[in-house]
Amino acid sequence: MMPLSLANVGEEYLVKKIGGKPEVKKHLENLGFVVGSGITVVNTLGGNLIVRVKEARVAVSREMAAKIMV
Repeated sequence: MMPLSLANVGEEYLVKKIGGKPEVKKHLENLGFVVGSGITVVNTLGGNLIVRVKEARVAVSREMAAKIMV
């Protein structure tokens, strides 16, 4: 298990755990980051990530990505 911020571009991962405060967890859940869902890192821009979640692309900051364990 590792944070999403260390994930390789183009590889698919399964979300295993989401950390952080309850409001952060809820925000990430609303974006589609739920435990067991598949996600793919599309690109990285200055440490921030663009991630494909449920056929949508979502931009996530490095700090948020560190809370998502894959």
